Amino acid sequence: MFFSLWDFFYGHFFRYWMKWLLRQMTGKCELQRIFDAYVGAQRTQRIESSLTHSKNKVLRDATQVVESEVDQCVDDIMKEKNISPEKDTSFRVCMRACLLQISGYKQLYQDVESVRRKPYDSDNQQHEKMLLRLWKLLMPTKQLQSRISKQWADIGFQGDDPKTDFRGMGMLGLINLVYFSENYTREAHHILSRSNHPQLGYSYAIVGINLTEMAYSLLKSDALKSHLYTFVPGMPTMEHFHQFYCYLVYEFDKFWFEEKPESIMLFNVYREKFHEKIKGLLLDCKVSLTIKT
Repeated sequence: MFFSLWDFFYGHFFRYWMKWLLRQMTGKCELQRIFDAYVGAQRTQRIESSLTHSKNKVLRDATQVVESEVDQCVDDIMKEKNISPEKDTSFRVCMRACLLQISGYKQLYQDVESVRRKPYDSDNQQHEKMLLRLWKLLMPTKQLQSRISKQWADIGFQGDDPKTDFRGMGMLGLINLVYFSENYTREAHHILSRSNHPQLGYSYAIVGINLTEMAYSLLKSDALKSHLYTFVPGMPTMEHFHQFYCYLVYEFDKFWFEEKPESIMLFNVYREKFHEKIKGLLLDCKVSLTIKT
């Protein structure tokens, strides 16, 4: 009860008067003061929070703009807050950069969700070609005897037909696996080899799909904002999501062998421990999680 009353008074009275007082003292609005005090991801996150909690509809709506509306939105904000481009020459550039990151993150989630919702279709030749491409990338010297085969277990699928393993993450899981194998082929071969360790082995493809789910959940919960706002100066794209997935694959393999689980049956325990480790890293507003080979 005490905290709810405090939140009410802070949000409706204290914060309003504090902002008014600071504007009188500095001659600058809250957005301008944020640009003066912060850089990088911390700046964008504070701008996003300020816009979201504003009583001004123009400012609140700014967090929902698409790329084509960003420039007009910056003009509208400057008009609403009486910001002169001659007196504050950097405001337009800074606000535009922040809005591109904010709108880009929202668009990225929609793009990722769209791919995730697309089921693997064995009647779709593009899907089939991509699956066979994965085999060729990971097993370049070994011929796949047939489309339905026990050989799929060699790269970590559960059954004779990999399509059943993509149910949770749809085409997103396959696209991630192929992306890592194409862009980090040497690392993919190394990790696949380690996944066949007699004591510490794990199912390479299944774990890869599981890490797709982890990357997706971090994006959905907004936990990836600190990384993407730091790593990407403009609009984050699917490419940046795939790169983060690759980081997870690379780091999970190291984590698994460092932890030395007693059994693959403990996978969920160590998966959650790894998940918590990544979430902890993402709390740092200056974090940039990329593969360092």
